[in-house]
Amino acid sequence: MVGKRKLSMLLCAVLVGATFTGCGGSSTSSNGESSSSSDMKNIGIVQLVQHDALDSANKGFVDALKEKGYEEGKNIKIEQQNAQGEQANAQTIAKQFVDSKKDLIFAIATPAAQAAYNATKDIPIVFTAVTDPVKAEIAKDWKSSDTNVTGSSDKVPVEDQLKLLKKLLPQAKTVGVIYNTSETNSVTQVDELKAAAEKQGLSVKEIGVTNVNEINQNLSSALGQIDVLYTPTDNTVASGYSLVGKICLEKNVPIIGAEEAVVTKGGLASIGIDYYKLGKEAGFKAVEVLEGKKPSEVPITTLSDMSFTINTDVAKKLNITIPSDIDSNAKKVTGGVE
Repeated sequence: MVGKRKLSMLLCAVLVGATFTGCGGSSTSSNGESSSSSDMKNIGIVQLVQHDALDSANKGFVDALKEKGYEEGKNIKIEQQNAQGEQANAQTIAKQFVDSKKDLIFAIATPAAQAAYNATKDIPIVFTAVTDPVKAEIAKDWKSSDTNVTGSSDKVPVEDQLKLLKKLLPQAKTVGVIYNTSETNSVTQVDELKAAAEKQGLSVKEIGVTNVNEINQNLSSALGQIDVLYTPTDNTVASGYSLVGKICLEKNVPIIGAEEAVVTKGGLASIGIDYYKLGKEAGFKAVEVLEGKKPSEVPITTLSDMSFTINTDVAKKLNITIPSDIDSNAKKVTGGVE
């Protein structure tokens, strides 16, 4: 009798121990698949501000991870945070990611990438929508960052954009450029624009802002001095594309953009990159890092394929004839014209 009682107690202890071991060693995801907690990767995403281009890059990143087998709730956990356009918020978010020991940080836009890099030199950082990571001081070189950072850059050849401008607007002499004077990403682009414009006999009128609220006054006061407005890949300006498009159309000033989003909001044309594809490129780099590579072993790259986009409604309103070679190759959009 005593022996049977001992045997019964022993079996109970084994069953209880197995139960606790099962609880600690694995978990079941919402789709019914079991995954080890040690295999789950925690990714923090810090996006500088919400606008079409950065939202597309964010989606591209997540889709690339899924395409390579990394899916939310299955083997990764993603925490999405938006800094609402404030550098201080980006710094706070980056610190929270470091404190919670994320396995990887994805930073969208230059200030977000800088905030993440300032917060950690150990956790891998993958970025996108950073024009020049070397000038932003988050990498020492494009081929090998020599830091804990890699990613995909939205740098596009400004010479190609000026060629498009001159084809569409051969009479233009003065190009206005609106940008946030405190954003490294934008200052770099404006410097390159001025150098390229000088070679093509164009003068540049700088229209500096520090926030979206300054766009209306600063842009409106400059429109009488320019023939065309150029919008670089600037996050502050991108947040106000609808306003920029409205102001320029009221004065019949065409807009040439470095990315497509401005064309859908009243811009005339762009030759630039697809931010969804840019985000996917960063996502593929993140997979390499998650699977064991150091960020410094993954080169920083740009997208090689540029695309033309023309707003046919704007062209009609401004009485601009699109050359046949551009018209036949361009993506056509409408809208932005009241």
